[in-house]
Amino acid sequence: MQFASPLSLRVDPELRRAAEALLREGESLSSLMGQALCDHVSRQQFQREFVIRGLASRDEARRTGEYFDAGSVYAELRGMLATSSSGKAKQ
Repeated sequence: MQFASPLSLRVDPELRRAAEALLREGESLSSLMGQALCDHVSRQQFQREFVIRGLASRDEARRTGEYFDAGSVYAELRGMLATSSSGKAKQ
């Protein structure tokens, strides 16, 4: 990963010492923070997309009047999970 510019970060000295004490071999505080930032951005993007899909689904249900009972949805999801789990057990 290439960086365009260094990122200055102010943290409590105690937090910095704790983070440095937990670094893996070959890992720098800078690489840890860069990875943490990437992970955070990815989670935020995923969450935003999830909300957008949910709102679009809500709007579509309002438009068409087609709604699904929560119990039916849960049952279908449990079936999908069971199918997925049994497939992994056979491998």
